Amino acid sequence: MFVLSGCAGDGRLAADRSGPPPPAGTPVVRDAVDGLAVGHRLMAAGEYDLALRAYLRAAGEQGGTVDVFSALGSANLRLGRLGQAEDLLRRAISIDQTFVPAHNNLGVVLMERGTYGEARRVFETAFALDSGRSDEIRENLRLAIAKTENPGYDPPNDNRLRLVRRGSGQFLLLSTP
Repeated sequence: MFVLSGCAGDGRLAADRSGPPPPAGTPVVRDAVDGLAVGHRLMAAGEYDLALRAYLRAAGEQGGTVDVFSALGSANLRLGRLGQAEDLLRRAISIDQTFVPAHNNLGVVLMERGTYGEARRVFETAFALDSGRSDEIRENLRLAIAKTENPGYDPPNDNRLRLVRRGSGQFLLLSTP
């Protein structure tokens, strides 16, 4: 017969949902650092996966704000998760249509996905909302305009080729000047 020692109570939480007290010497954390601030620092350091985790913690603490959705979208963009980034940034814009970073980052996602026309429109919105103050948005808009005006197709093939028959059923391609 096995006996479980150490089970002094019935293991249930009290009515106020408090459990047993922490062990002696455990530090009490009353004011945690804002998850968005931590995430922004991690993004600047290139730690995108850790930043995403910090942003998710901020989402749990603050709820679905425009800052949280925009930050989550930016982290997913840096991790190459373009579909998730696009969805999150569109949610941020649906909350606040005047939030410039969400517009800019959505434009970046759209450029990465090759939808240059929509990216141009989004960058134009970001540029207008920002009143043209941001050099990064101005450069992004310039690149989107360049892509829509010259999508980068290969130059037309000007080779004049003719077929020459070589025996039965074989052909040789010759280039003509």
